[in-house]
Amino acid sequence: MYRTMNSISRTMAHLGGLMLAALILLICVSVVGRSLNTFCHDDFMQTYLPGLADWILSLGVGAINGDFELVEAGIAFAIFAFLPLCHLTGGHATVDIFTSQMSQRANRVLLMITSIVFAAIMVLIAVQLYVGTVSKFNTGQTTQLLEFPLWWAYALSLVGAAIAAIVAVYVAIMRIYETLRGYDILPTQAGAEH
Repeated sequence: MYRTMNSISRTMAHLGGLMLAALILLICVSVVGRSLNTFCHDDFMQTYLPGLADWILSLGVGAINGDFELVEAGIAFAIFAFLPLCHLTGGHATVDIFTSQMSQRANRVLLMITSIVFAAIMVLIAVQLYVGTVSKFNTGQTTQLLEFPLWWAYALSLVGAAIAAIVAVYVAIMRIYETLRGYDILPTQAGAEH
């Protein structure tokens, strides 16, 4: 089961990385287009190189319309896409000022409790995203500039949240098992320690 969860989590992380790369490219193109458009409207270009400025502007150079709407939807998906792998591998940042003084058994119980709470929160988020997706689908709401249906963004985030919830429930079950058995099965601290 761990192998399956790990494979799904890694696939989601790769999709999240591809989404971030696409958003970075989108932002760069939009910023360069906006800057070039501003430069072509500048007094210098309009005075000394009006033909070149008009030709560049005639190409439609400018900011990408609705870029922030796309970034908003894409970032939401990316966040949910990275959560499963981070949680499965114990990649969350931890501050162990007090817990480093506790026994291994006490730390295992604390980890079990936090995993159960995290799983409950992820399930709640996934359920609420489902409700939001259905609501946006039924009302037909669209974004302001691009006018694409809002439920698309909700559905994209729902996929990530549902997978994160499934992985979180699996981790919670494994943490309960670890606490009852007295030994670690999943990684506990692959992340940064402070």
